[in-house]
Amino acid sequence: MEKRVQKLLSRLSEVEELLGDPEVLTDQKKYRSLTQEHSHLTQFKVVWESLQKLQKQLADNQEMLSTEEDPDFISVLEEDITKIEKEVGKQQNKLENLLVPPDPQDNCNTILELRAGTGGAEAALFVADCVRMYKMFADRMGWKYEELSSTPSEIGGYKEYVMVLSGSNVYRFLHNEGGTHRVQRVPETETQGRVHTSAITVAVLLEPEEDSDVVIDEKELRIDTYRASGAGGQHVNVTDSAVRLTHIPTGIVSYCQEERSQHKNKDKAMRLLKAKIAEVEREKKAAERASDRAKQVGTGDRSERIRTYNFSQNRITDHRINLTRYNLDRVMEGALEEAINALVVHFYQEKLKGEC
Repeated sequence: MEKRVQKLLSRLSEVEELLGDPEVLTDQKKYRSLTQEHSHLTQFKVVWESLQKLQKQLADNQEMLSTEEDPDFISVLEEDITKIEKEVGKQQNKLENLLVPPDPQDNCNTILELRAGTGGAEAALFVADCVRMYKMFADRMGWKYEELSSTPSEIGGYKEYVMVLSGSNVYRFLHNEGGTHRVQRVPETETQGRVHTSAITVAVLLEPEEDSDVVIDEKELRIDTYRASGAGGQHVNVTDSAVRLTHIPTGIVSYCQEERSQHKNKDKAMRLLKAKIAEVEREKKAAERASDRAKQVGTGDRSERIRTYNFSQNRITDHRINLTRYNLDRVMEGALEEAINALVVHFYQEKLKGEC
């Protein structure tokens, strides 16, 4: 650990020197990459120094406790030690996350596509709950989010909801959310108090940047327009403003009916379509170079059950890393940091094993 820390701190000094190099300033791509690395290493330094300070405070308090005889002061020391130990744990988790090196895609806009699966109406309601959870997590992280498309359910919730999130490290923290999310709870419509199991699927897509190599020829598109509609007569337009795009070569479909302008709906549908096409291409390339070990590691695709939310026990379990916590109420309010940080560290370690 100590060697890795010193290596990263030395790298911070190197990056700071490089950022002052006039040649680097003229190379925008390299400059962006270095500023991202600098931000990551600066965070690492702050957390490392905070951890060192806390560990010293903890050692000093424990030393005083070993010789103290005053019961009142012993009680104060023990309380302080408990608080410091909790904070040490938090800082160690942050440090483990920051030991995972930054990736060029960490800050890329990320599209979340949530769909109701087994469970019918209850699954649609859980889609809405998870949309709220991810939005509240985004608020905690200082990210922005924008709805791309949605299909409301007749009794509430969504059959499908698609949004794009942007901000620092948004893809780094969300790209492991893809898969099947299972919920166990008593539905509001259940009169006998029986627990039902439902599921939703989450797909995570990178939104291609404007200068990406994803090019769609309009001649390869089938564009359908139709009248937007929603549950209970909400969001109903009197014009055919909703747009559905079909990419004929791949059969990939995207749609949008959220805006009253057909032009704006087409732009949003095109953003989602490009992301889906880019994801197909990435999956092809990944499959070509995947090792046997990599195939055994969790892929994050929609067929893989990744997490269970048990409301009656206030329990959340991530099956990929065998992490179970009894704070589901807080998680549904956006407190996803612990699970997500653990996933970032886990999959990085798996990647290192695969490269050995």
